[in-house]
Amino acid sequence: MGIPHACWCRCNQAKAAVALAVSCSFCNLAFSLSCLIERVHRLLVHQSNQRTLISILRSKDQLFLASYMAEAMMKQVNGGLAEKFGPVFDPTAVVAEPVPPVVTENGHELKHKTAEKEIVLGKNVHASCFSVTEPEADDEFTGDKEAYMAGVLARYRKTLMERTKHHLGYPYNLDFDYGALAQLQHFSINNLGDPFIESNYGVHSRQFEVGVLDWFARLWELENNEYWGYITNCGTEGNLHGILVGREVFPDGILYASRESHYSVFKAARMYRMECVKVDCLISGEIDCAGFKAKLLQNKDKPAIINVNIGTTVKGAVDDLDLVIQTLEESGFTQDRFYIHCDGALFGLMMPFVKKAPKVSFKKPIGSVSVSGHKFVGCPMPCGVQITRMEHINVLSSNVEYLASRDATIMGSRNGHAPIFLWYTLNRKGYKGFQKEVQKCLRNAHYLKDRLLDAGISAMLNELSSTVVFERPQDEEFVRRWQLACQGNIAHVVVMPNVTIDKLDDFLNELIDNRSTWYEDGKRQPPCIAADIGSENCVCAAHK
Repeated sequence: MGIPHACWCRCNQAKAAVALAVSCSFCNLAFSLSCLIERVHRLLVHQSNQRTLISILRSKDQLFLASYMAEAMMKQVNGGLAEKFGPVFDPTAVVAEPVPPVVTENGHELKHKTAEKEIVLGKNVHASCFSVTEPEADDEFTGDKEAYMAGVLARYRKTLMERTKHHLGYPYNLDFDYGALAQLQHFSINNLGDPFIESNYGVHSRQFEVGVLDWFARLWELENNEYWGYITNCGTEGNLHGILVGREVFPDGILYASRESHYSVFKAARMYRMECVKVDCLISGEIDCAGFKAKLLQNKDKPAIINVNIGTTVKGAVDDLDLVIQTLEESGFTQDRFYIHCDGALFGLMMPFVKKAPKVSFKKPIGSVSVSGHKFVGCPMPCGVQITRMEHINVLSSNVEYLASRDATIMGSRNGHAPIFLWYTLNRKGYKGFQKEVQKCLRNAHYLKDRLLDAGISAMLNELSSTVVFERPQDEEFVRRWQLACQGNIAHVVVMPNVTIDKLDDFLNELIDNRSTWYEDGKRQPPCIAADIGSENCVCAAHK
């Protein structure tokens, strides 16, 4: 006996309502409401069977919102006559394709144990993936593929929520709300070409991009008619562009960078076939200007291109820009023989709000500054800001007739959504808002360092930093759970605006509990990391 047409339609409508509700949990209500009518129309134009509905319901990922919206929409599409399903409703039906495992509260998967993370060079290692498969011929009729993808995305969202709760080792501000911008996600916004020259491609956000660039130019004290810049796809692109400008200004120049510099600086040297001199660092991670001077004197016949770190990757050290300039001048390098790029990926936006911090300003003889937009500012996609002097960009740019614009960027097509996200946050927070967040980060970083030392764990915090360095945990599973960045015997936590005291307490309590088991047999002792953070910060047996 077949399924009555009315029941069939109600099943399809309910499936659509639940699928929509599940998708609504992926993002905020602003976006959910904006796409509500469109999604329902698209899903309701196709009939469905009960197997699809059950496979969505059995995913067990729906929140109360999902059931509430499903019930409300069933009433709406049925004219207020929602009915229970009859005996033909099969609760054992499932989607044929597998769904990804769910990460539980303790950080483990329900069904699969994560293997040891291994770095293998030259091999394409598939740890796990969500396969792309062809839809069945009758998929528009059954809706199985739609249900499968809804289940995958629901479980992936749950994993993201769990991993976000235990995210401490990498400098990303996860505290943001861009619900108001969801209405723009239906547009392919591309800022190709020069931000200051409108091309033939009309779906762009240059007006937002230039507004953001003006804000940063004021921050770094450069007049609007004296700077050029653009919104990059990440901090690495900012370094690649800044060093490229330096290379174009001084084709025979030597690139100087401290050993603690970001790997993208040395990548730039390889890409541009530049001679690169690595300079040793102080124990803090700051460039050793005495060693820098010695390197300069060995190459006095060639111009100098210098990468200055406004926050190193591992220790969060800030190079003394004034001392670097003084060292150049004392070594006989006049301002027409050196180019300075400031890599401010994380701390470039924090330093202006820190008392006694070295000031990054174009009133000093620097050539460019870059920052990441997805780090301290907070953005759902990687992005950055690169600012240089107008006088330098002409040596790099060329006209492109196809674009009716000028090519002076590293990439061609550029994400047009990113400038809007940055513009939105800069307007909402302003200088005072960022100042409060910087103070909060520094205060919480000191709290973490003090608690680590009180617990007998070696730790260091640079004066101008929110990066807390401490002894590397002995358990790699613990490292992965809290997503810690490690190098040798040390690890670090980067305290960002979204890192609360409660989150730090959870981390500390878990670290202290686990640490007691790592060394309980007495066969192993906590490592001495005085060589990494200084004997005054090391509390190993030899330095207590």
